[in-house]
Amino acid sequence: MTAAAADRATNPWLVALTVTIATFMEVLDTSIANVALPHIAGDLGASTDDANWVLTGYLVANAMIIPLSSWLSAAMGRKAYYMACVAMFTVTSALCGLAHTLPILILWRVLQGIAGGGLQPVSQAILLDTFPASRRAAGMAVYGVAALTAPVLGPTLGGWITDNYSWRWIFYINIPAGILSLILNELLVEDPAYLKAERAAMREKGLRIDHVGIGLIALGLGCLEVVLDKGQEWDWLGSPAIRIMVILTAIGLAGGFFWEWRHPAPFINLRLLRDRSFFFGCAIVASTYAVLYGSILLLPQMMQGLMGYDATNAGLVLSPAGFFSMVTMILSALVLRKGADARWLISLGGAVMALGSYWLVTLNLQAGPMQLVWPRVVQMAGAGLMFAPLAAAAVLYLPKTEMNNASGLFNMLRNEGSSVGIGLSTAVFQRRLQFHTFRLTEALQPLSDATGAALQATGRFFTAVTGDPARGDLMGLRAIRLVRDQQAYAMAFLDCFWVFTLIALATVPLAWLMKRSVAEGDVHLGE
Repeated sequence: MTAAAADRATNPWLVALTVTIATFMEVLDTSIANVALPHIAGDLGASTDDANWVLTGYLVANAMIIPLSSWLSAAMGRKAYYMACVAMFTVTSALCGLAHTLPILILWRVLQGIAGGGLQPVSQAILLDTFPASRRAAGMAVYGVAALTAPVLGPTLGGWITDNYSWRWIFYINIPAGILSLILNELLVEDPAYLKAERAAMREKGLRIDHVGIGLIALGLGCLEVVLDKGQEWDWLGSPAIRIMVILTAIGLAGGFFWEWRHPAPFINLRLLRDRSFFFGCAIVASTYAVLYGSILLLPQMMQGLMGYDATNAGLVLSPAGFFSMVTMILSALVLRKGADARWLISLGGAVMALGSYWLVTLNLQAGPMQLVWPRVVQMAGAGLMFAPLAAAAVLYLPKTEMNNASGLFNMLRNEGSSVGIGLSTAVFQRRLQFHTFRLTEALQPLSDATGAALQATGRFFTAVTGDPARGDLMGLRAIRLVRDQQAYAMAFLDCFWVFTLIALATVPLAWLMKRSVAEGDVHLGE
């Protein structure tokens, strides 16, 4: 390595800060546009359902490109590929802000998703190579700050910008961050020697592109993303389009798995899953992100739909959780430096996250802001406690030359876990809403003393207001129906948090199926 490169290698924290800028920017963009969709639809003369493709297009493109990131890093050079992704993400962000029709905006969002899909896995691979094994959890804690806090801040920031400026500024704010990231990457980031040797060998032999594997995996993941995002809206298997997408998902993923597993030079190395620490680490991170993203989707809806919060205040209630997740990430990294087994921290984090999810189950419609803040704080603190040790322990026994492949596969499954969490929360919520609405309606029998008393009381009240007994009785019935609907909605939300509690609890025993995870010294255990 040159002297300059050696100097860069001695400043891992500067490298961590550099790659975290782009990671934060990309993760923020997965959630910041949610609250702006009604404004986008109104400004561009489209329906809200059509505007939802602004989100779906980004997520589909993101999911399809993540598995390719490791191969593209090896072929182009990791630094070159990373900077190309940052530059493309910045340019497409500006173009999204300038779009004046919905199809054009969706096109730029798809390209933005392609660029953003490479940022997270490559950022993680850079950190895994930059920090020695004994300090890897500390480096991943910096990455975790961006990965966990950006989705929490996204709705708050998006709501505030949309309310006070314009929805276009949720894209324009990426421009200065992207330019800063490009400058710092050029100055501080350098490809390690083994990657340079790998790229040279690939060029000498000629680039062999695994067209079949790429096509099958991209088909499977892209169709799966559409199924998860649009399944509830399109009535799941009741829709011919969803049935076709499910078939294509099965063909793509099953065929891709079989092809990549047997291929001598796969573009995504699924054989890494034979390492049980990596396999169960991927399962835990997918489950964790299913809980976090499902909760991020439901909590603002519950606060805005049932409790009278606007987008900005709902975001402010959720934001403190991001700070506590940062604290627990730092604490977990310090504990690991003392030689603790990462499995203890992962299982403790899962238990704490389950406790926070269960605390959300105990809420009701009279809950004040602080009663909403603390359950979310506990949930996010648990996730922060497990993120850094999980990311470090999952790859501890893999060869260092597989960091690119491992990071791409790890982030692909994390991304799919997020999508499953969102799809699962939507499906469970709608079905439990129907269930509770029917059950509460059954209880409102005309011959019931309680129902009769309620009808008489509300009828008398509205009769006194309107002076018309018939109209007062009708308004009384509507008031009771409103209460029924509010309670059915509330119970449906709480049922979803029950599901998240069970998923979070499942991560606790999974942690102990991993190998003993103590980073001893600076030598990578897989070498």
